[in-house]
Amino acid sequence: MTIPLTIKQIEMLVKASESKGLSEAARLLNLSPSAISKGLAALEENLGVALIKRTTRNFQLTEAGEFFVA
Repeated sequence: MTIPLTIKQIEMLVKASESKGLSEAARLLNLSPSAISKGLAALEENLGVALIKRTTRNFQLTEAGEFFVA
C-alpha cells in the first residue's frame, strides 16, 4: 500500500538537503530525527525511487533527490 505524498514529506526533504543532515532538519521542523527518516522513507516509497543515500555519518541526495528538490 502506498502512503499518500504530503507537503510535509517534501518539506522534510528540502530542509534535510539545505541543512545537510536529518538531525538538523528535525530540529528546524520541530520533529524527531526518527520522524524525518520515516517521512523520507515514505516519500521514497511513494515515488518509487531513492532520494537520499544514508550512511551512519553522512547524508547525500541521490541524482533523483537533487532533481526532486530543484
